[in-house]
Amino acid sequence: MSLIKRGTTWWIDFTTPSGQRIRCSARTEDKKEAQEFHDKVKAESWRVEQIGEKQKRSWDEAALKWLQETTHKKTHSHDVANIKWFQQFFRGKLLTELTKDLIFEVVEIKRKEFSNATANRYLALIRSILRRAMNEWEWIDKVPHIRLYPVPKLRVRWITPEQVHILLNELPEHLADLVRFSLATGLRKANVLSLEWSQVDVQRNVAWVHADQAKGGKDIHVSLNATALQVLEKRVGIHPKFVFTYKDKPIGQVSTKAWYKALKRAGIENFRWHDLRHTWASWLAQGGVPLNVIQEMGAWQSTEMVRRYAHLAPEKFGVHASIVDNMLYGTISAQATNHKKCA
Repeated sequence: MSLIKRGTTWWIDFTTPSGQRIRCSARTEDKKEAQEFHDKVKAESWRVEQIGEKQKRSWDEAALKWLQETTHKKTHSHDVANIKWFQQFFRGKLLTELTKDLIFEVVEIKRKEFSNATANRYLALIRSILRRAMNEWEWIDKVPHIRLYPVPKLRVRWITPEQVHILLNELPEHLADLVRFSLATGLRKANVLSLEWSQVDVQRNVAWVHADQAKGGKDIHVSLNATALQVLEKRVGIHPKFVFTYKDKPIGQVSTKAWYKALKRAGIENFRWHDLRHTWASWLAQGGVPLNVIQEMGAWQSTEMVRRYAHLAPEKFGVHASIVDNMLYGTISAQATNHKKCA
């Protein structure tokens, strides 16, 4: 029998001329609708086998295959959550039905609720799934042109050493230690919170972040300065595995009420925890450290990310700009000397 009722839902079940068995839910409780779906699927399977037409694939199939093939991604859990949100709009739709207008109509909901940057993450996920469906799986022949929303470039937010000292005095001890170590190393929040004693060698003044823990997927070498070593020395013996803990447990969240209240008491506005990393890089740039060195120390993948700090080191560029003065002065002096000789 081609139509089977399971509970309240109808299912289709038939075998194609080549012997392939097709069995799936019709997603309806109405027998007439189920029959129409059955006829549509059966006709499609005939076209695929007889005239070589591509089988029409659904968004559900593509999303599932994507998740199965990308379990290694660091953002896999985010993909799962985002795809779950998309299901309320795309469930049961064929990939060929996902037009540019439909995609932007759906993502516009996120843009209005949050920001262009958030909407872009959803657009990028859809675009990646559709491109793989076309280029690797060969399920579709073309992909809608999806252009991301413009995102304004934000200014780098950093604070002065004086502001840091005020903030440290307002923070509870465990958060103050984290701030000192973050400013001393420039490490991202996740890498500091998950740091284990097995990743630290105080004898050689180094620490390291394994590739599977790093955002860029590469090992990170960390040079431990006196400030970082002082923090580590203070933490020795508190926990056998993790460097930073609170009440004998790893710290999972730092943007707490204690953090925001300390910022308020310190008179520091519009400052996120990640801005500690910006502060570290800004101080290095102001101290004359070359941008390529800052890039390597901070484990940035592109120079574009580090160029944000270039304007903070005007003195360094001033030295290079003076070369033009020297060239012009030497040329003018030489011309003046030659003129006197001729006279």
